[in-house]
Amino acid sequence: MTTLTSALRTVNVTRYVTPLREGGSLPAIAEADDDFLYVLKFRGAGQGTKALIAEIIGGELARTLGFKVPEIVFANLDTAFGRTEPDEEIQDLLKASVGLNLALHYLSGAITFDAVVTRPSALLASQIVWLDCLITNVDRTPRNTNMLMWHKELWLIDHGAALYFHHSWDNWQEQATRPFVQIKDHVLLPWATELDAVDVQFKTILTKDKIREIVGLIPDEWLDDETLTAAEKREVYIRFLLTRLAASAIFIEEAKNAREKRF
Repeated sequence: MTTLTSALRTVNVTRYVTPLREGGSLPAIAEADDDFLYVLKFRGAGQGTKALIAEIIGGELARTLGFKVPEIVFANLDTAFGRTEPDEEIQDLLKASVGLNLALHYLSGAITFDAVVTRPSALLASQIVWLDCLITNVDRTPRNTNMLMWHKELWLIDHGAALYFHHSWDNWQEQATRPFVQIKDHVLLPWATELDAVDVQFKTILTKDKIREIVGLIPDEWLDDETLTAAEKREVYIRFLLTRLAASAIFIEEAKNAREKRF
């Protein structure tokens, strides 16, 4: 099982290669000063740093649970970067994203997961469905699986749409114990028949200390605003995840019911 490091590496973006025109956030393939290519996700995009926070938490929870996830790094964008970019939309995005952004190691040659071509085991499908119920990830549907096949292994990517409770902090306690009704659209739900066994296994791995360690990776500058301090927001993320773990029977039952209705 992959072990979470105590900190994410930081790289400096040196070259903008090409945009990935998927959705409204305009991520890009970029090169960094370590000579690797990354999928760069910008703080100046539509959902701002909240999408980057969800990416860190979702991705590192997945890694802790043993899933294949591309390395996540912090990516510094200099003020001079992108001045010669001819596309005005991209130039505006780069200007709005100066400073600390997020990037995932680019898996060159990877192909989009297709459930028709590659059928996962019941255990793996159940593990991924369980994770997405925990983090309320709405973005793992047949239309947009956010999974890749690379060297014949399944990799999880793009968790920026998860943890949507943080777009409204007022009722996070209520949202933490809600069923995840969007699970009915999950691409792997047909094979997720081992959710109870996965629940027992994964709850022994995701300890309070491990969750606190993962949430602790989030930079203060991405958390501070006029309503809550960085420390207060970090504590909300921790309590949300712990509350959701304690109430996992609710989202497991919702997933089981959704599966019975669909199949």
